Amino acid sequence: MSDLQVMETIAALVPEGSRVLDLGCGTGELLAHLQRHRGCSGYGVELDDANLLACVQRGVNVIQLNLEDGLSIFEDQSFDVVLQLETLQHLRNTEAMLRETARVGRLGIVSFPNFAHWPNRLQVMLGRMPVTRVLPYEWYDTPNIRVGTYADFEILAHKNRLRILDSFGIQNGRSVRRMPNLLSSMAVFKFERG
Repeated sequence: MSDLQVMETIAALVPEGSRVLDLGCGTGELLAHLQRHRGCSGYGVELDDANLLACVQRGVNVIQLNLEDGLSIFEDQSFDVVLQLETLQHLRNTEAMLRETARVGRLGIVSFPNFAHWPNRLQVMLGRMPVTRVLPYEWYDTPNIRVGTYADFEILAHKNRLRILDSFGIQNGRSVRRMPNLLSSMAVFKFERG
């Protein structure tokens, strides 16, 4: 799946003209895309110095902040959309950060590797932890401290009184809406406070 296809799929979930907060924004590519093609404004949040520089070079407003410390610098509902793309699995305070996402934004959009994708299940059945394009690390050197599934997130959202507005998987650049827990390597959820 191309990164451009995934970026365009995620960008389509963001209403035009939205004020966006992108948590763990990396090099700012998605936020720059949203600014150019969807008339959005907002900020990225990033910790890595090289990524901060890349954001600035792209013209993306960025704040250096460790997400483990929370989002207390932002007021309730201060953004239309909060993006948390492929960051949840790296956080120790996953549930707290999910609640913060819902507090700070009217809408939240999260994505994460779906550990229940069938090739991952097969590798586990064969006695090994999965190593795939979406989960490219060995168990001993992975930056992921959490593994989750599409179905797990549905339960977590319900527990935290989040109303899922849209959800699907992504596999090979395509949206997967039929059996996404089994057939997609990436899970995507759009939600609001319930």
